Amino acid sequence: MRIVIVGAGEVGRYVAKMLSNENHDITIMDESEERLQDLDTNYDIMSRIGSPTSVNDLQMCGVRNCDLFIAVNTSESVNTTACIIASKLGARKTVARIDNYEYLLPKNKEMFKTLGIDKLIYPEVLAATEIVQSLKRSWIREYRTFSNEALVLVCIKVRENAEITNKLFNTGFFNHSMFRIVAVKRRTVTIIPSGNDQILANDLVYFICTKENLEYVRTAAGKTNFEIKSIIIMGGSKIALKTVQYLPNDINVKIIESNREKCYKLADKTDTLIINGDGRNIDLLKDEGIEDADAFIALTDNSETNVLACLAAKRFGIRKTIAEVENIDYIDLADNLDIGTLINKKLIAASHIYQQTLDEDAYDVQCLTYSDAEVVEFVVKPGDKITKDRVRNLNLPDDVNIGGVVRNGKGYVVNGNTVILPGDHVVIFCKATAVPKLAKFFN
Repeated sequence: MRIVIVGAGEVGRYVAKMLSNENHDITIMDESEERLQDLDTNYDIMSRIGSPTSVNDLQMCGVRNCDLFIAVNTSESVNTTACIIASKLGARKTVARIDNYEYLLPKNKEMFKTLGIDKLIYPEVLAATEIVQSLKRSWIREYRTFSNEALVLVCIKVRENAEITNKLFNTGFFNHSMFRIVAVKRRTVTIIPSGNDQILANDLVYFICTKENLEYVRTAAGKTNFEIKSIIIMGGSKIALKTVQYLPNDINVKIIESNREKCYKLADKTDTLIINGDGRNIDLLKDEGIEDADAFIALTDNSETNVLACLAAKRFGIRKTIAEVENIDYIDLADNLDIGTLINKKLIAASHIYQQTLDEDAYDVQCLTYSDAEVVEFVVKPGDKITKDRVRNLNLPDDVNIGGVVRNGKGYVVNGNTVILPGDHVVIFCKATAVPKLAKFFN
């Protein structure tokens, strides 16, 4: 696929690097030569200096023949204008990063489609949605759904008290239909479990199950659920604002923001209590009742500050901490420090953009925060190789694990004896490099 990306900021660079691993023909353009440095030398990416709203510059990038045009500058108006121009020049599909929720309303999305913008991505809204989901299930690190929630994928940090620890997979202990463990993250390594593997204390474990069996998963993982009614948010960002707007009204929320001007703007947009102060100030946190809070969410624009603030909150006994960590290199570090849920806008946006590159067999793909892996949902067609035998006899690659199938709208956990049928939606956990290997099973 020929892909043109305009905007070499954090999101654009991450998307370009991710897609370059899959043999796409990628060109990335930005007005800043500095932001383009190292992309064409260290990755299979062509970089160009140019304006995203210049017809000539877009033509020089090959927009006329591109399959996917992605505009992810920080300016919403630049992105929408670039997509409109690219569409008129011949781009087959366009994606624009936006920061106006009004654009996402169904009636407006249809209007933008007529203008030539096929997909609108609002990373801050997506991040806020993930935060709210995490607060609903306080014991879960990461939560993903497939086929209208017929199946769910959850990531849980397992402690020594869990009944599933120190059990070899080949003992038969996990031979049941309640859940399937598709991967284990141990320190910095993602393990696709085989018979001789086992789960150890402090592993991050990925389960696939139906929503009805989430309580069974929670018990097996040795986790306790607790209700969250009081939250302190550090940082008055767009994500913070969207989070408080999405939270139920019966939850008590305070936002601590150091910038006075931003406090006034927040106060105009929400009834939430806004406190002008430094969220790193321990005395301030005590005065605002951090010892009585159920959750602490750090959403400043500094990853290090967010991680350290969550560590401080844990010292006060906060059971649920959430940190925005935009530096991907810090994710493993933050997890090793036992920060609860981590939010990364780049990964969230990349998942939604990545979906636009899929062929007709792949229905959905989701990038994971804690693992160098992806979860792909395929739709099975008559004659696909994956239907020819039981799962145990398919000779799947070592870095691939089929987690479940959705058949006629109902989710089922897969085992070795499962036979995949045409029309099924198959949810597969795999290392990022294994996605191309799956093509032979679905054609």
